[in-house]
Amino acid sequence: MTFATWWRGDSLPTLPPLPTFSAHFSTDTQLIARLSNHSPQAIATRFQMGNRLYLAFMGEVPVAYGWAATQQGSISALQLSFAIPSGNSYLYNFLTVPEWRGRGIYPHLLQAIIHQEPLVHRFWIAYHDNEASGRGIRKAGFHVVSDLVVSGDRVSGITLFESSERAQASADVFHLPVIAGT
Repeated sequence: MTFATWWRGDSLPTLPPLPTFSAHFSTDTQLIARLSNHSPQAIATRFQMGNRLYLAFMGEVPVAYGWAATQQGSISALQLSFAIPSGNSYLYNFLTVPEWRGRGIYPHLLQAIIHQEPLVHRFWIAYHDNEASGRGIRKAGFHVVSDLVVSGDRVSGITLFESSERAQASADVFHLPVIAGT
């Protein structure tokens, strides 16, 4: 699973315009449940944990969503949980409705979240074997810095792709030992 980051002060690339695009924080549990196929109870639990959900719209049509965590994060498939340091946000569980994919909505949603979370200084996001997600993340201005080292079904550490402050910070944020790096 590859990690990317964007830090306050980094440039944001200019994206091709989407004239009817908008995105905002939402607590509409029923709409979120319908879009995400999660139960209202699961969504309520995420809200109780301090997570925020952002919805993207084209006109009045909800077309994508994604979560921002600022207290506790996890990658349940890999049994990895981590406390999120103050001033950081872990972005996760994004989805663009299938009929709206390929239109540049995902990078617009990521940039909208960055603009709407002014107290967050460092954003982190992961993607696993999904090149379309990776392209959208990079188009939004995120820098790819590290990858999880997985042994069996558990995370044993992190590999750094560069020797930058951002790459080292990924090991610190996710509380993982550096297994290898450049």
